[in-house]
Amino acid sequence: MNDGTRDAGATGAGATTATATAGAAAPALPLAGIKVVEFTHMVMGPAVGAILAELGADVIKVEPIGGDSTRELLGSGAGYFPMYNRNKRSISLNLKDPRGLALAKRLCASADVVVENFRTGAMDKLGLGYDALAADNPRLIYCSEKGFLAGPYEHRTALDEVTQMMGGLAYMTGPPGRPLRAGSSVIDVTGGMFGVIGILAAIEQRHRTGRGQKVSSALFETTVYLVGQHMAQKAVTGKAAAPMPARVSAWAIYDVFETGDGDQLFVGVVSDGLWRTFCEAFALTELGADPAYRTNSQRVLARETLLPKVRELFKGYTKAQLVEKLERTGIPFAPIGRPEEMFDDPHLLASGGLGDVTLPNGTATKLPILPIEMGGRRPTRGGKLAKIGEHSAEVLKELGLSDVELAQLAADKVVDGAG
Repeated sequence: MNDGTRDAGATGAGATTATATAGAAAPALPLAGIKVVEFTHMVMGPAVGAILAELGADVIKVEPIGGDSTRELLGSGAGYFPMYNRNKRSISLNLKDPRGLALAKRLCASADVVVENFRTGAMDKLGLGYDALAADNPRLIYCSEKGFLAGPYEHRTALDEVTQMMGGLAYMTGPPGRPLRAGSSVIDVTGGMFGVIGILAAIEQRHRTGRGQKVSSALFETTVYLVGQHMAQKAVTGKAAAPMPARVSAWAIYDVFETGDGDQLFVGVVSDGLWRTFCEAFALTELGADPAYRTNSQRVLARETLLPKVRELFKGYTKAQLVEKLERTGIPFAPIGRPEEMFDDPHLLASGGLGDVTLPNGTATKLPILPIEMGGRRPTRGGKLAKIGEHSAEVLKELGLSDVELAQLAADKVVDGAG
């Protein structure tokens, strides 16, 4: 992604971070040398920086004095900060002090990318909006993560759950009459992914134009994109899609089944070939030969008579027996996993899907890393969570500040972690 003098050669702080993360013998990560300044909180904005950091960018998270309040969330929010802020450098600034604000502007003047996810207009009021920063840094790519893109809703306050409700995802997830949000911050994270796509496209375009631009992604539009398949179903069939728990499945055997030892397993027989394989694996000679079940469409129409037979069949096996048998057939299946079970998943452990992470309190754990391979290898192997302002002195020295200046700023509580 290097496209200019600041990007070239991967000699900046991003390159240092990438090399340390990837290991001395590893090739430079694809975004090494790209400098990102992040003004974010919660999930959507931090997810953008988290992805860029794993790809090798030097991501500098600007936190207020005392730190990002996301660090202190309890309950279901307790995992937000550790999951989406690894591999970033932390600088803590008082943006209400003109000196702190001036430092933030200097930091942005040397950046390739700025990411923010605050309320519409908040960054403009601080003088940290795109127009103000691009005047000093025309190569800047500025990513705003919002609730809504431009339009009648753009000034509404949005949350992941708000847009799941209004965009149709909650309706499709829950049973009829009981809209239900998805079981993770799926819109926040996917919206962040779309932000990364916009940033990477803008970096590529900058190769040709020499100029940056503002890109945005939003929770509501992300939700609608994800339910687009159901909108298309209405357009194709003329019938509105039913919520997923009440839908007419495209396949007859595509459900969660009880096992003989009281566990559960999802099984999907999604082709005529797999139906024949299924019947052979379980010695279902009669069913396999029955012309009423020969094609997928016939099996879907006969679902009410076919499914009870399959349910009774599976109750004659333990979960382990079914897993062993289905593993050999190529039939799609899945035990019903829980998040905490993923720590010990043999595939993730063997494939390097979990990276070592050290929490600010010193606790060592493992968390999922970027779910991609590049050149046959995972880009990163883990990461570290910075303490509040851990890199304030380091980052500000890169801007040319002296130890005396840093000490004064720390004493005046303009900067945290610099003294």
